[in-house]
Amino acid sequence: MCHGDAGDGNSRARGGLNPPPRDFTSAKSAQELTRERMIAAVKTGVPGTAMVGWKDQMSDQQIAKVVDYVRGTFMRPSITDENRGRQIYARVCSVCHGERGNGSMWASANLKPSPRDFSSAGAKADLTRDRMITAVANGRPNTAMNGYSTRFNRQEIEAVVDYIRTAFMRVEGDTGISGTHAHGMPSSKQAKAQEKAARKGEDHSAHAHHDHGGGAKGDENSHAAHGHGTAGKLDMKASFNEGLKGDFAAGKKFYEANCATCHGNKGDGQGPRAYFINPKPAVFTSAESRKAMNRPVIFDGVSLGRRGTEMPAWDKVLTKQEIANVSEYVFRAFIQPPKKADVASRK
Repeated sequence: MCHGDAGDGNSRARGGLNPPPRDFTSAKSAQELTRERMIAAVKTGVPGTAMVGWKDQMSDQQIAKVVDYVRGTFMRPSITDENRGRQIYARVCSVCHGERGNGSMWASANLKPSPRDFSSAGAKADLTRDRMITAVANGRPNTAMNGYSTRFNRQEIEAVVDYIRTAFMRVEGDTGISGTHAHGMPSSKQAKAQEKAARKGEDHSAHAHHDHGGGAKGDENSHAAHGHGTAGKLDMKASFNEGLKGDFAAGKKFYEANCATCHGNKGDGQGPRAYFINPKPAVFTSAESRKAMNRPVIFDGVSLGRRGTEMPAWDKVLTKQEIANVSEYVFRAFIQPPKKADVASRK
C-alpha cells in the first residue's frame, strides 16, 4: 500500500505522504537498514512518518518474517556486506565447497554426501535464499555441514548466502561480487589495479603468525609451542606437537591437489589463483618465510587459517595427522629444501 509492489516506494499513497515511504531497493537503504533496525521500526513505527507500529497486530515471529522478506526480495546487500560474505566464504566455506563453489577436490572425494555444487542447475532450482540461510545457521543433519549461528550473526550469514547466490549460482546475473565474474575472471578495472600492484612489487605474503593473547605468559607459551629458544629465535629443528610425524609423500599429494592453486607448485606464491587474491598467498621460498616458519608454525597456519586473507582454516575437515603431513611437505620442500649437493649425492 505504501512501499509499493516492487518495494521502491512508488505506490498510490506516495503523493500524499511526507516524508515519502522508504525505497527499499536503494543503495542508501542497503547501507542504513540493519535487520534489527527494521524489526524495531515495524514493531514501534517511525516517529514523524506515516509508518505506524505493528507490535499489537503481529507477533515477533511474524514481524521478523516480514522484515526478512523485504530484505531478501527488495534489498541488495551493501558493498560492506558483499565483501564480508566473500571473506567468510573464502575462509570457511571454500574448504569444502571449493573456490568456485563446485566442491573442492578433497571434499568431494572424502565427504559423504559430497558438498553441494552451487554452480549446478539443480542448486539454482532447489535452493531458495531462505533455505540456504537456514542451512548455514543450523547445519544439515547427516552431512559435514555444521551450523554457524553461534559463530556469525544473522547479517553475516545473509552476506555469505548472497555472495554464493551471486558469484556461483548466478541468481542475479553473470557478474559476481567485488568485480569478479562468476567464472573467476576479474573485471577489467580490477585486473588493471592488480597488475599495477604487481608492478609496484607490493609484498602481501601472508605468514602463519597468530595472535595467541594472554600477555607475557601467553607469548611465552606461544614461543614454546612454536619452538622458540629463550632468546626468541625460532628453532628450525622443532618437531610437531603431540608427537606427530608428518608423511612427506602424503603431504605432497594433498598440497598439489589443494594448495598449489594459490601457493604454486614451487611454493613461490605463483599459483593460477594467486592473480585474483589480495593479500597475496604466502611465498614459502622467500628468505623471510625461511626464517619465520618451522614445522609448528606451518601447522598452526594450516590449522587456523589467516584472518583477513583467503587462507581457510583446515582443522574442521582435516585430522591433525593430515595437517602434519602437508606441513611436513611445505617445510622440507620449500622452507628447508635439500641442498643441491645432497640431491646430487643421492643420485
